Amino acid sequence: MTKNLYALVATVGSLILSITQANAQQPALKGYPISPVDIRSVTLTDQFWLPKIKLIQDTTIMHAFEKCDEEGRMENFLIAGKVKTGKTRGKMPFDDTDLYKTIEGASYSLISMPNPKLDAYLDSIIGIIKIGQEPDGYITTWFTIDRKSPPADWVKPSTERWENEISSHELYNSGHMFEAAAAHYWATGKRNFLEIALKNADLLVANFKPGKIQRPPGHQIIETGLVKLYMITQRQDYLNLAKFLVDLRGDGSTHTLYGAYNQDHIPVVKQEEAVGHAVRAEYLYAAMTDIAAIYNDAGYKSALDKIWENIVNKKMYLTGGVGAKHEGESFGDNYELPNLTAYNETCAAIGSVAWNQKMFMLTGESKYYDIIERTLYNGLISGISADGKLFFYPNPLEADAKFKFNQGALTRSSWFDCSCCPTNMIRFLPSLPGYIYATRGDTVYANLFVSSKVKLAVGGKSLSISQQTNYPWNGSIVYSVDPANATKANLRIRIPGWSRNVVAPGNLYSYSNLIQPSITVKVNGKKEMAVVRNGYIDINRTWKKGDKVELVLPMTVRTVVTNDIVKENKQKLAFEYGPMVYCAEEADNKNMIDIAIKPGATTQVKREPLLGETINVINTGNTKLIPYYLWSNRGIGQMKVWLPAGK
Repeated sequence: MTKNLYALVATVGSLILSITQANAQQPALKGYPISPVDIRSVTLTDQFWLPKIKLIQDTTIMHAFEKCDEEGRMENFLIAGKVKTGKTRGKMPFDDTDLYKTIEGASYSLISMPNPKLDAYLDSIIGIIKIGQEPDGYITTWFTIDRKSPPADWVKPSTERWENEISSHELYNSGHMFEAAAAHYWATGKRNFLEIALKNADLLVANFKPGKIQRPPGHQIIETGLVKLYMITQRQDYLNLAKFLVDLRGDGSTHTLYGAYNQDHIPVVKQEEAVGHAVRAEYLYAAMTDIAAIYNDAGYKSALDKIWENIVNKKMYLTGGVGAKHEGESFGDNYELPNLTAYNETCAAIGSVAWNQKMFMLTGESKYYDIIERTLYNGLISGISADGKLFFYPNPLEADAKFKFNQGALTRSSWFDCSCCPTNMIRFLPSLPGYIYATRGDTVYANLFVSSKVKLAVGGKSLSISQQTNYPWNGSIVYSVDPANATKANLRIRIPGWSRNVVAPGNLYSYSNLIQPSITVKVNGKKEMAVVRNGYIDINRTWKKGDKVELVLPMTVRTVVTNDIVKENKQKLAFEYGPMVYCAEEADNKNMIDIAIKPGATTQVKREPLLGETINVINTGNTKLIPYYLWSNRGIGQMKVWLPAGK
């Protein structure tokens, strides 16, 4: 912690009051037939994901807090509260959210790795935030400090609050605060941050309604944040406001429409194509899914289905990334999927995972987890370096060592003027345990292959499951089931699309080397018929202590081709092994320009140490391929996912 940061904390140390603790078990959200398992019920033991989460806990969280201090994120709250004097520090109207997102990630971290020092430190930072809140609950530091001098030249000066919500990001700031405050409450039981959020939410409820302010946020996320406050308080006003803000989009009778960039061109129930800023869109779709579930709204559900199909069939990269264009950080046209100039913002990958989990909770369909898995192992974790201190904002599928794709850099950077991606990574990765399992009645969904232990209540009975695997490097997974008493339950295990000759739902990508699926399932050593229905196998039985399920998925090198409509990838191949997308990097291949994969080229998979991990490397005879997520950790150089197919 820097000396300046110590001073800031000391400034408010005497202002931290006693904090009430409560039972803050995360409740299930009504309307969803399927519930994710609370992360406090899951203990990770995984050799792939646990080190990455510990890297966030041990390194990245404090790295971000120190950067927030250096860039004036914390000082802004003290200036807004008149504890210090000065002008707004930072260059973005949403700089407050970097602090909120880091608190959110740190809060989730406290669940899996209790840390009294970090816990107390968060209380001090929350005390600083409270100082910047106006008496009636309003909180956006740049606006409070000097609304006539916004930090960015594209933000309009304002006379009134929320006057220029298209660019001011006041509601975006509130949304990330709500998300963080909910996480902190669920993690610690403390209400110090929650009360700040509720005071702000009550102010918004009083002002955003028919007959008063009828403008949606320029950048979405307040909607899902309000839903989380509703989950905690059961205050219908918060849920109503979330739906009100979503329903304002495309309604020209309430406000001057912002346009497609903000998904504010037509009403959401009439939207069929993913357009505009990709992160804003993903956050909107996540909120729409909450509303579709809670209100059982068929119109919302129909629109979501069409938008999802549009993305997966026409606008998604092989890595799961979305957002083709640097211009506006936006989706491109259908089938517009450039590689060198691909944007694929890290935040958009995180938004996609969150939205797809909600779509799964609503439907129980495995295709959503196929997208989650593809994104997690490829286009999401590529956003952070092996040492946890450097970040990608965009995640292209090709680099020429000339085009400065990463906000002016040729490789990862330690921070950005707009540092939404580093802090989004911090808030997401510690929440990963909540994506592994889900329940519905007496059915337990095992959706991700991650070594872990989970405690569940199934049919009113206690059931523990231990999962052991070296996924994604091999396809062997073992579940050990330990009920308190003999328990009737259905263990529903997802069988990934890649193991069934399906790259991803839809026809955008396909395998050029099909395999005969050879999925093996054993229960207590006895081979069972592996019947895959809708992407799952069901093992429905009365479980007893010591029962064991062994699953083996067929892992081999696969070659992928793209639908011919995508001009960029004609006569090119990409390589996969299990859920991992591979790439050729200049650090391993000195003559990148000469790479061409001959038909029927022999491939070899080898285990090799790289960047502190032992990974699977693919050799094609003349080319060495590494997992995409590890590229650009060994200096600046060329990289390609899609390789020319030789003759």
